[in-house]
This record gives sequence, structure tokens and C-alpha cells, in this order.
Amino acid sequence: MAQNNSSCENWLAAENTLKKYYLSTFYGIEFVFGMLGNVAVVFGYLFCLKNWNSSNVYLFNLSISDLAFLCTLPMLIKSYATEKWSYGDILCISNRYVLHANLYTSILFLTFISIDRYLLMKFPFREHILQKKEFAILISFAIWVVVTLEILPILTFINSVLTQKGTSCIDYASSGNPKYNLIYSLFLTLLGFLVPLSVMCFFYYKMVVFLKRRSRQQATALPLDKPLRLVVLAVAVFSVLFTPYHIMRNLRIASRLESWPQGCAQKAIQTLYILTRPLAFLNSAINPIFYFLMGDHFREMLFNKLRQYFKSLTSFRTRATG
Repeated sequence: MAQNNSSCENWLAAENTLKKYYLSTFYGIEFVFGMLGNVAVVFGYLFCLKNWNSSNVYLFNLSISDLAFLCTLPMLIKSYATEKWSYGDILCISNRYVLHANLYTSILFLTFISIDRYLLMKFPFREHILQKKEFAILISFAIWVVVTLEILPILTFINSVLTQKGTSCIDYASSGNPKYNLIYSLFLTLLGFLVPLSVMCFFYYKMVVFLKRRSRQQATALPLDKPLRLVVLAVAVFSVLFTPYHIMRNLRIASRLESWPQGCAQKAIQTLYILTRPLAFLNSAINPIFYFLMGDHFREMLFNKLRQYFKSLTSFRTRATG
């Protein structure tokens, strides 16, 4: 019994340490790199890109979603580092709401990007209706509306509680009635994650089949190793980042049920759940990498604009000092 209590205390100590140091550090890294990357992308699209297509619309909306989430991180970082929430109930709820809005809009935008990439291979001149810029704008608007409605019930579960060290903004899986929360979380996992994941995998599979078929048909075709690697990497990153979080979130909520045996298992689940949380939102820092890889000459366009800016700035300073 003493050994079991010691083990439970170890899990509790690990949980507290992870909250204070792991979450604050990981979110801090995501904030720095995510801000740098996404601000560069938004700048590139707003000031460098003249002719937008459907891919640009989805990627721009994705970067806006990421920036909205990244703006909430300083409050989270401070609250985990100081072990208390100092911003009130409204900001607690809105912070968690934006966090989940980013998660599920990102999943849907990445899914439609996979569809758009496949259609671009099939219809390189963008004559398909799904490749029209106007249609992409409509889809993007629909994504924001659907996700907003999809995560509205979260507002009824999230709350702040009073602890020994002050007020704490409890994460979604640790809040509310676990019975109803689990039902909603499973629903959200199915519609918000598993369905989009299946659609993404289907179109990336179609993309791989198309690339291999074209490679066999055209003996003089350019090597297709890079696009194939990109397809595999996109699915792998998507799955690795989002799957553990959804599994552990549902387990965390289930472990709070009265029927769940109380003990070290509950503490272990909570600790493992903490480990997966920042991983699920790491996509906000990784997404800009895909902008450079998947964008239509986005890197060259952005660098050319920056070179022109610094060249004109240098010229202005030369004239001013001369």
C-alpha cells in the first residue's frame, strides 16, 4: 500500500512539474517560432501576392487561425509558470475557446488543402469548380461557421477554480460534468478529427496513386520523390500531432467518471494527457514550413519582396546621409 501511495505521489509530482515547466516552455517555443513564421506568411500574402487562387485562400485562413491561437499563448505561459490564472473567467473561457477553434479550423483547412492539391494534379489549369477562388472563399467562411457552432458546447464545460495558490483556468478535459463531457468529446473527435482525417488520407492516397501512374506513363518525367515525400510527411505530421491528443483527452475525461477506479492510473492518464496537449498545437509553428513547400513560389516571392524593401531602405539612407 505504501509503495502504491508513493507511486501515486510520483505521478502527482510529475503532473505538477509538467504543468509548470513543460507546458510553459513548450508553448513559449511555439509562440516564438509560430509568430515569426505566420507573420511572414501573412505579410507575404497581403503585400506580395497579386493573383490569389484557392490554395492561397485556404493557406491564408489557416495562418489567421494560427495567429489567433498564438496570441492567447502569453496568458497561458504566464499562468502555467506562476501556477495561477490572473485574467478572470471571461478570458479563461475565451482563451480555451480560441485554442479549440484553432485546432479544428486547422484540421479542416489542411483537409481542403489536400483536396485542392489533388485537384491541381488532375486539373493543372484550375478549370474545376472546386479550384475557383470564389468557391474557396465560400468554403473558408463555412469552415469558420461550422467550427464555431461545433465547439460552442465547450463553453458550458470550461471554468476556473480556486486553488491554494490562487485562481486556476482548468483545461477542457478536466472541467465540467465528465459524463456529458465525454459524450461531447467523442462526438467532437469523430466529426472534428476522424472524418477530416479520413478525407485527407483518401485524397493523399489518390495523390500518391496519380503520381506513381504518371511516373510509369512518362519515362521522361521529372523525379517524383519530393512530392511523394511531401504527401507522406503531411499525413504523418497530421496524425502524429493530433491523434495522441484526442485519445488522451477522451481517456482523461473517462478517468473522471465515478465508475472509473480511483488511483494511480488516473494520475498517470492526466500526466500523459499533459504531454500530448502542446503537441496538438505544434502545427501552428509547423504550418509555415508547408507554406514554403506547398505554396506557389511563395518563398521566392517573399524573399524578392524583402530584398526590394531592404534595397530601397538602403538607398533612402544613402541619399539621406549624402
